[in-house]
Amino acid sequence: MKFIKSKDYWRKNLKYLIILLSIWFTVSFGFGIILVDQLNTIQFFGFKLGFWFAQQGSIYVFVILIFVYIYLMNRLDKKFRSSK
Repeated sequence: MKFIKSKDYWRKNLKYLIILLSIWFTVSFGFGIILVDQLNTIQFFGFKLGFWFAQQGSIYVFVILIFVYIYLMNRLDKKFRSSK
């Protein structure tokens, strides 16, 4: 029984990781490299948006995703801890 719960726990954890890392990849690689020319037509705080994503935006998104991951894992830990 404990093995099944730990398997479910890690399956959910990997799901969170895949989703959050996909978001980070999209923002850092997609917005900062692939779509930079299209995004540079938009101004953001006086900077071209593509440049901003390449230099700072992906870092901000990464830090935000760390806090989202902490929140999700705390919630998941409570769920599996209470179901013992």
